[in-house]
Amino acid sequence: MKFVTFVCEDGQPRPGFLSAGDSEVVDARHADGPAWARALPPALIDWIDLGLPALAAKLVDSTYPPQARRPVSSVRLLAPLPRPGKVVGAAFNFHDALRERGMAPPEAPVLFVKSGRTVIGPGEAVRLAPDVGNVTYEAELGVVIGKTALRVSAETAMDHVAGYLIVNDVSATDMVRADKGFVRGKNQPTFCPVGPWLVTPDEIADPHAQPIMLELDGVVRQQGTTADLVFDIPALIAHASTQMPLDPGDIIATGTPAGVAANHEPPAWLRPGARMRVVLPGLGTLDTPVIEDR
Repeated sequence: MKFVTFVCEDGQPRPGFLSAGDSEVVDARHADGPAWARALPPALIDWIDLGLPALAAKLVDSTYPPQARRPVSSVRLLAPLPRPGKVVGAAFNFHDALRERGMAPPEAPVLFVKSGRTVIGPGEAVRLAPDVGNVTYEAELGVVIGKTALRVSAETAMDHVAGYLIVNDVSATDMVRADKGFVRGKNQPTFCPVGPWLVTPDEIADPHAQPIMLELDGVVRQQGTTADLVFDIPALIAHASTQMPLDPGDIIATGTPAGVAANHEPPAWLRPGARMRVVLPGLGTLDTPVIEDR
């Protein structure tokens, strides 16, 4: 099932899901819907706590009136999880990207944390501050944590996955280089476009064979596959869970393939007026404009 967060007529965000071949958004909590669904919590992050697989099965078996259904084109989608607790990113985690940079693979996952407040949704703009320097896109597969993971093994790590979504780990490259660390360069406001929906694991045949493509102004800049990961998803979850608790709704950004801005000639840095488009088949398309932050 594909879960979304959308804005309804009263201007408030609401959780829902897609149906009718992904053409409709169903407002499960609609006043005319099933009584049990009306009683669901008002945020998707709380649905994750309830267990998305079981909830998805119950939602599919329920009937919703026409007034609870809206064409996807008629609603504004937000990030599926507008305020996750945190986004845990994996640096240097694609073999092709390491070859492009002439680097050896790290011996253990290299992790950083982005604040949940950097997250924006489909169509929302990345805002470039005047002093931010050169900024790059980074198209990634995101893994949503479904239940708390603390010091879990790689063998049990996938039991903690609620689903998958697209992440664009926008990064201020000049800040990362100047600081020799990730905190400032990864945590600028709006630097984590996410969406358009959260897809449950049953709809993704193999998350380790997921194509990833990013276009900048219509030009393909990244094209890779998660088959090229240095550390796979279970290894990332297991390692991250030794460093911090992973909570329901947290996102693991699994790394980006070759083709980041600095590695093109000339470099393909983000500039105001540009537009990014990230496509992961089965997970949708994430479009993001770039504007100047005045």
